[in-house]
Formats: sequence, C-alpha cells, structure tokens
Amino acid sequence: MSLIPFDDRDGVIWHNGELVPWRDVKLHILSHALHYGSSVFEGERAYNGTIFKMSEHHERLRLSGEILGFELPYTVSEIDAAAELVLRENNLTDAYVRPVAWRGSEMMGISAQATRINVAIAAWEWPSYFSPELRAKGIRLMTSPWRRPPANAAPVHAKAAGLYMICTMSKHLAEDRGYHDCLMLDHRGRVSEATGANIFLVQDGKLHTPIPDCFLDGITRRTVIGLARAKGIEVIERVILPEDFAKTSEVFLTGTAAEVTPVGEIDDYRFTPGEMTRTLSDAYSALVRQPAKTAKGCAA
Repeated sequence: MSLIPFDDRDGVIWHNGELVPWRDVKLHILSHALHYGSSVFEGERAYNGTIFKMSEHHERLRLSGEILGFELPYTVSEIDAAAELVLRENNLTDAYVRPVAWRGSEMMGISAQATRINVAIAAWEWPSYFSPELRAKGIRLMTSPWRRPPANAAPVHAKAAGLYMICTMSKHLAEDRGYHDCLMLDHRGRVSEATGANIFLVQDGKLHTPIPDCFLDGITRRTVIGLARAKGIEVIERVILPEDFAKTSEVFLTGTAAEVTPVGEIDDYRFTPGEMTRTLSDAYSALVRQPAKTAKGCAA
C-alpha cells in the first residue's frame, strides 16, 4: 500500500496562532516533548463540516496539559475557533482533527519549567476506520502482554502521548499475528480497553463496561452510555475480568476513530454482532451527523 507521509501534504496547519503551509511546520530535534513525552493531544471527528463535541475535546486537552504540569497559552474558545478555521481553510467536511500541545526546545533535561508550550491543529480527510465487511462480522483482538499502569504510576487520566507507547507496541504485535487490535488489561489483570478505544460487553440484555480508574474515560464512551440509557438499556460500570467474556454475547469498542466497532473475537472467545451493537452504532451515527447544537447532548 502506498502511504502519503504526513509531513508532505498540501494544505495548512494552525501552529501557535498562525496558519502555516503544511510542509513548513517544523519541530526541532531537541524539543522536550520528543525526548521526554511532554505532549498531550486530542483526536476529533468532523461530520458534515461540524466537529463533534469539539469544546469537550478541547477542555480535555486543557486538562491533560494541567495534569502534565503546563498551561495551554490559548483558551478553549480560541482553540475551538482555530479548529474550525483549519477545517475551512483545508476545504474539509468529513475529517479527522488533531490538536496537539507540547513542550518546546528551550530546556533539555528532566526539568522543563521554562519551555514554551506550543499548540498546533491539523486536519485531514478520514474515511471509515474499518471496512463495512469487517464491521459486519467484527474485528479480531488478542490480549496484549503489556498492562495499563495504575493511577499512582502514570498520568492515566490525561490524553498524554507517552501513555500510547505500549499501545503502539501492542497493536504492532497484534497485526503481526493477524489480529486487528489488542485488548489491554490493567495492572491488576482486569479488562480495561483496547489500544485506542473503550470496550463494552453485552450480557443478558444489559451493557457492561469497565470502571475507568486507570485509563481514559473516553468522550465517545460517555456518549454511548448516554445513548444507551436514553433507550432504556441498563448500563453497568464494574470490574470486568477476562473470564467474563465466556458469558458475553456481544462486544464492541467505542472511540472517536473507531466510532462503534463490533468485536467478533478476543483470543479464544467468539461473539456475534447483534441487536444492541447495531442499535447503538446506528444511534451514534445519527447523533454525530446532527447539527452541532443537538450533537452536544447525550453525554453521560
């Protein structure tokens, strides 16, 4: 497959308050974020020219920076306006939007109090994450050998770049073995999430999902919980162990990129995408394509 490098594309990127030609946006090799992971980001989707839950994403970006010990030099409203500008200037309507904030190159060492906090926003066309055929039968997951760290060992409630290192390692391993993604257990051996999406299980007509005490409580996760409850579906947030899959009829993932993605296999367990998965997938698809004022609702 021929790849288009992300540093060699047409268009513009919003970088520290200015629109800059895509190929001219540069990061110095001695930026603190590159060496020490002092970076936070968001993944957002635009549908019909509107970024779904845009302000929620940018508020989380701000909070993630605070957790890592830095303050964004722009307000949430200013970042909202910049993201919308990037969409317009790149003539995008259905797109993926990536805001990112990072420590610059003013200091090189563990201490980084005097580094500049840089912010950039890029956007590009984004088709469906998985093919319709794959969504129909569900994707294949294997359990990762890597574990999600405890909340007292890492900034687990920030969308921080460094936390995704074990996700990349896990996903590469899964793909090398013919799977699509990995199931991540936490440090206690409990089910937590996939490499970039939250997980839900259907048992006896009820929806079960892990308590997000050491991983990100996703915006899509909260949205789907709200949609389920609005439809009278009981949602149970609880400790989930791998052996719980034996009494599970449906499994699906939720995330900005994945949306609502059925799972057909986790290790030796098999599932068939069913009515609840389809109902919530359809409800989510309808919600994200509504006008922005309406789409702000349904958060749990």
